[in-house]
Amino acid sequence: MRASATERPGFVWVAPALLFFGLFGLGPVAVVAYLSFTSWSGIGSPEWTGLDNWSALAGDAQVGGGLRITLTLTALCWVTQTPLALAFGVWAAGHQRVRAVVSAVFFLPLLLSTAAIALVWKALLDPSFGVPAQVRDAFGLTHSNVLGSSSPALYAIVFILLWQFLPFHMLLYQAAARQVPQSLYEAAELDGASGPQRFLRITVPQLRHTVIASSVLMVVGSMTYFETVLLLTNGGPGNATRILPLHMYNQGFAAFQMGYASAIAVLLVVLGAGLSLLVVRVTGYSRMTSQREGM
Repeated sequence: MRASATERPGFVWVAPALLFFGLFGLGPVAVVAYLSFTSWSGIGSPEWTGLDNWSALAGDAQVGGGLRITLTLTALCWVTQTPLALAFGVWAAGHQRVRAVVSAVFFLPLLLSTAAIALVWKALLDPSFGVPAQVRDAFGLTHSNVLGSSSPALYAIVFILLWQFLPFHMLLYQAAARQVPQSLYEAAELDGASGPQRFLRITVPQLRHTVIASSVLMVVGSMTYFETVLLLTNGGPGNATRILPLHMYNQGFAAFQMGYASAIAVLLVVLGAGLSLLVVRVTGYSRMTSQREGM
């Protein structure tokens, strides 16, 4: 049980965490994996059906469409959230006089529930009395139903998710930026490097660990963007925003096909784990041994 400063702790130290993760992490996943091979309405005992659910999954057109929309949503969230979170996080790591006040206000979405955020934005985007209606009347436009149009509805969800989760990723970059050695900036300033050059040549490369970690969290989180879509569009218009988690919910709690919904859930777990491992492998994150950002 004794370990030097460079050795890993003994098994006894991690046993409570492993037990907790096994009971509340791996346990439910194992149960869902079992249910994916059964037919179950949520009442009574599951009936073993073998690969029937998986065969139906392969032939379900809504699964393919939901997977495409989910991956599109993931990509759009990463493209919009990463550069803004990086820029705002680095700014918040500075010593500006108004930094603390602005940061506190900016973090307010983290204190709100997802359901409350979705309902507020649904009211703001209402085509009759919301912001689009006011803009329509002011500029004489003829269309204001943002959530009722295919592409605008998806982009609206991306914007709302950006507003909701940007402060969280900003906080990651803020903490990491404060760990970058100031000597690097001082040396660059002596060499005549401008502010943008110091940001691109020093800050961004030094935060590569955080960029990868934030990206993995975004990928995993994109598999759980359920409440926002449910309350805003319920997958509409048509199936334009019917992401895979929403299809899973409808199959399980609307159609009472818990076995089939479990198969979709397992697919989401495999997809999220696979994308996360791909990010780790491609970026070489697993080979990074530094325990301090910037070193």
